[in-house]
Amino acid sequence: MKDFLRGHAELVEEEGRFVPRRLPAGALHPRLDDVARMPAGVRLEFETDARGFGWDVRIAGTGDVDVVVDDKLVSRSRTVRVDDLPAGRKHVRVWLPQSSHVSLGELSIEGETKAVPEGPRWIAYGSSITQCRLAAGPSETWPALVATELGWSLRCLGFAGECHLDPVVARYIRDTEADVISLCVGVNIHGAASFSARSLGPALEGFVRTIREGHPDTPILLTTPLHAPEREQQPNALGLTLADVRAEVANAAHGLPVVDGTSILGPADAGLLADGLHPDADGYRLIADRLRPHLAALLPETEGRHP
Repeated sequence: MKDFLRGHAELVEEEGRFVPRRLPAGALHPRLDDVARMPAGVRLEFETDARGFGWDVRIAGTGDVDVVVDDKLVSRSRTVRVDDLPAGRKHVRVWLPQSSHVSLGELSIEGETKAVPEGPRWIAYGSSITQCRLAAGPSETWPALVATELGWSLRCLGFAGECHLDPVVARYIRDTEADVISLCVGVNIHGAASFSARSLGPALEGFVRTIREGHPDTPILLTTPLHAPEREQQPNALGLTLADVRAEVANAAHGLPVVDGTSILGPADAGLLADGLHPDADGYRLIADRLRPHLAALLPETEGRHP
């Protein structure tokens, strides 16, 4: 199992089982630590000629595991037991739930099974809109959809409610191999009033500078917040509207390519917001469709479908 697991920072052994973490254990704020234990984007990926397999996955709370074979969803369930697969070699991805804690046990598979080469390595940092709780399933979050289409190897750092430019996250990105990096910043900062008009720009600049220490030439795409009708002109505790935050984030880009979030999901798409802020399943598919060309342009050689 360990040889095929991707998208995690580390596996922590707890009571004879393994917990995948998206940030290393350490001095994290408790809320950030909690969402870092939710395996958004974490998956098994392998090739096999087996006709079936099982994996001991325990899910705390709600959530499903998606089994995708040769790009076709064959199972969405809380248990992983797949039988009657077609003969011959198959490319298998098993996506863990994006918004639940899990623990992992044994992978049971009979047949020749091997790891597949990784595509370009992509780190996607953001909020709950990158973690995608309301996606149809873990293989249909917008980062998973984009990564599958482009043949990229995803490391999802979408942290629901906790996208606050934490230095520990910047250091982790700095020290992690990546061919492309995307940052979707601002909606949690507005909601929690974690930065003012004075401090937001310097904080974002410092976050990017830390990343650049380890990735001086890696393409980085910055996306401002998507449209959220009730927040656009609603001042937060520090007097910033979401529109103000969007402008401050764009002004702090300092040469990074910037995508206006309202071009990805804007006023005309408000019907795809489940609660005025978070997209529904169709909204996440639309985000994938609209962001994919911006991301693909960072690595033009990967614009076509994966091999």
